Amino acid sequence: MAAPSWHRVLKDRRTKNLTRRLQPGDIVLISHTDLDTTAARTLVDKQVHAVINAVPSISGRYPNRGPEVLMKAGIPLLDAVGMEAFEAVKDGALAMLEGDTLRFEEGMCIPGVLITPELLAEQLAAAHANLSQELDHFARNTLAYLDNEKGLLFDTIDVPKLSTRFANRHVMIVVRGEGYKDDLALLHDYLLDTRPVLLAVDGGADALLENRLKPDVILGDMDSVSDAALRCGAELIVHGYARGDKRGAPGLERIESLGLKATVFPSPGTSEDVAMLLADELGASLIVAVGTHFSLEEFLDKGRAGMASTFLTRLRIGSKLVDAKGIARLWTNQRPRLRELGFVLFAAATPIVAMLGLSQTGQTLVQTVSVSVSLWMRRHLHL
Repeated sequence: MAAPSWHRVLKDRRTKNLTRRLQPGDIVLISHTDLDTTAARTLVDKQVHAVINAVPSISGRYPNRGPEVLMKAGIPLLDAVGMEAFEAVKDGALAMLEGDTLRFEEGMCIPGVLITPELLAEQLAAAHANLSQELDHFARNTLAYLDNEKGLLFDTIDVPKLSTRFANRHVMIVVRGEGYKDDLALLHDYLLDTRPVLLAVDGGADALLENRLKPDVILGDMDSVSDAALRCGAELIVHGYARGDKRGAPGLERIESLGLKATVFPSPGTSEDVAMLLADELGASLIVAVGTHFSLEEFLDKGRAGMASTFLTRLRIGSKLVDAKGIARLWTNQRPRLRELGFVLFAAATPIVAMLGLSQTGQTLVQTVSVSVSLWMRRHLHL
C-alpha cells in the first residue's frame, strides 16, 4: 500500500502575500471572498496541489471566475472551512486532501465544501442573476465619486521629475491583470521596433522580468511586487494619498527597508490611473495598456465600488491611450516581421547564388574570395 502523500500547508489572509512563499505541490489556505481570476492564475502558475478557502469563493455578488480557473487547471478547491479552522492551522503543517476533508499529519481534520463542476455552475448561475443589481449599485457609486474626483479631469498635476525620458516616446504600462501574458506575447514585434518606456504597476514589474524585459519605472503601492523586481534598477515611484507624510504613502516603508530610494507621487485614483496620468503629463506620444482593468467584472474583482477615477483618467488622456491587443494587431498587420524579411531575402538570394555557382565568372569569384580569406587567416592567426 502506498504511503500517504503529505503536502505543506501555507496560509495567509492576503493571497498576494502568500504567493511569494509558495513552492510547487503546496496546499494553500486562504481567506479570499470572491476569488478573482488574477489570484487564481497566480496559484495555477505556482503549481499548488490544492486550495482551501476559509470563506466562500463565490459569494453570489457577481460571477467571479477564479474558482473556474482552478477547476480548469485540475486544482481542487475546498470551500468555506471557516475562520476558526483557519486560525487553528499551523503555517507549514503537513496535510492531505481526502474528498471534502483536509486531514493533517498530527490528526486534526477540517471539513469543507468541495467545489464540483455541478456546484460551480449552480453558484455562477445564481451570481449572474444578481449581476444587474450589482451593476446598478456600481453605477450609483461611480456617479457619487465623480464629484469628489473630478479634479483628475481639469486640475494641473504636479508629477515627479524622473531621469527616464517620456517626452515624444511610446510608453507601455504593464499591470499583472487578466490576459497580461497574452498581451505581452502579442507585442513582441512592437517592442523590438519601438523600444517604448516600460512603466510597471506593482506586480507588472515581475510580469516584465518573467518575459526578460526590464522595467524603466515601477509605480504603485509596492504591496504586490517582489523584492527582486524592486532591486532591478528601475526608478521607483510610490503611489501616495493626498496626505504629504509617510502615512499617506504606506509603500515607502517597504522601499526604505530594502535600502532603496523612491519618489512619492500623491494622487487620487488607482495606481493604474496614476501611471497613465504620469505618462501623459510627461509627454508620452502614445500609451499602450497591458493587463489593465476596465470591465465590470475586473473592477469587482479588485474590490472597487465604482470607477470614477478610471473613467476620468481615460477622458483626460483621450485617444493617446490604446489597448495592447489593438496595437499588437495593428503592428502585426502593418509591419513585416524580421523573420519574414529574412525568408524573403533568402529566397531572393538563392537564384543569384545558383547562377554564380554555375557560371565561369562566379566560380572565379568564389575561388578569389576563398584565397583571400585563407591569406587573411594565415596573416592574423599566424598559421
